[in-house]
Amino acid sequence: MSCKNQLKEECFKQLDEFILNLEDKQGALITVLHKAQEIFGYLPKEIQSFVAERLDLPLAKVYGVVSFYSFFTMTPKGKYPISVCMGTACYVRGAGKVLEDFQKQLGIEVGETTSDGIFSIDALRCVGACGLAPVVLVGEDVFGKDEAKDVKTILDTYKARG
Repeated sequence: MSCKNQLKEECFKQLDEFILNLEDKQGALITVLHKAQEIFGYLPKEIQSFVAERLDLPLAKVYGVVSFYSFFTMTPKGKYPISVCMGTACYVRGAGKVLEDFQKQLGIEVGETTSDGIFSIDALRCVGACGLAPVVLVGEDVFGKDEAKDVKTILDTYKARG
């Protein structure tokens, strides 16, 4: 669930309730950040500050974790986030070309979101599905082998969903 369709205050309240219901707040930073990103869709400074305050941690520690792990993002992702695996098996089987095709067709670079907010592109190190190489994720949907190379069909499928 993303906060885009709710009042921001309600989203902060939801995150606060999650934190308050934790049995042990010490060592819960990554769990809380996952929940915050689930609620808000991304982790800008405002949300990082909120988490730091609620967990009684320095903001620098929260920022360090957010910036270290590639799963976390400080910029909003598109409604349909596209992730292209660039691990060795995927790269050898054409992931670089697949990524270029997505960038060209959407007119954006890695880490960017289309102006309509529908698509964003990221490159991942490895998704652990080497037998399907090259692998593309759109949200939680997995495309592999020749299917992943058909960038136009993938984009058309999600454009049709709106």
